[in-house]
Amino acid sequence: MEALIEWFEGLGPVLSALVATLFTWAMTAVGAALVFPFKSMNRRLFDGMLGFTGGVMVAASFWSLLAPAIDMTGGEGFAKVGPPAIGFGLGALFIYALDKFTPHLHINFNKDEAEGPETNWHRTTLLVLAITLHNIPEGLAVGVLFGGAALGLPGATTAGAVALAIGIGIQNFPEGLSVSMPLRRDGVSRGKAWWYGQLSAIVEPVAGVIGAVAVMAMRPILPYALAFAAGAMIYVVVEEVIPETQRDKYTDVATLGFIGGFIVMMSLDVGLG
Repeated sequence: MEALIEWFEGLGPVLSALVATLFTWAMTAVGAALVFPFKSMNRRLFDGMLGFTGGVMVAASFWSLLAPAIDMTGGEGFAKVGPPAIGFGLGALFIYALDKFTPHLHINFNKDEAEGPETNWHRTTLLVLAITLHNIPEGLAVGVLFGGAALGLPGATTAGAVALAIGIGIQNFPEGLSVSMPLRRDGVSRGKAWWYGQLSAIVEPVAGVIGAVAVMAMRPILPYALAFAAGAMIYVVVEEVIPETQRDKYTDVATLGFIGGFIVMMSLDVGLG
């Protein structure tokens, strides 16, 4: 693992962010590819995987993003928590705005439950857009952390950025499947279902590079940027992931999956960071 971290350090922050988020995108593509051997998936397992995704995102929001943001903020007391609090709120508001102004459909929801402006767009498009909104803060978080590590700021390390990318990659595996499998059940061909599944995460490399470049260009924004990504991820979990896991009878499985995901991401961040 040390060799991997040293390799990333040699790439520079922007290229590191690109490579890391290409990995997270690839994990989405691999997960979506399960649509080729399978046409359906056990509902219990599916809800457990969604819960796992939520657990990873919540743990990453604190251990990989909020905690470093607080560590690198100067001052004491409320002054120290000010920038992270502002960034966290802005991140949540950002996803809230995208949620309100972008037509999309959450997993396990019927088309008449689509959110955002009314539209005649196909269910496939709405589903992909929902997961795409979900993936923007994930890519941004990886890029921002690599940028902060390159600047040598307290709490931001290359090891932590690598751990975050690994955690997001792991939880992206079921995300890809969560797009491709419902589309396959709706009669979409295997190839198209996979294509749309992987397409939902293609925004991550873009967001990752933007995050790294922004932090390198404007160093003082790093605490805000880290907390911004955390706020966006928490909003996604509460508004999207958790409700999706509560629509069937396997809520306990989803909850246990959430706990498992939290433990995995916490272990990765503390163990590697």
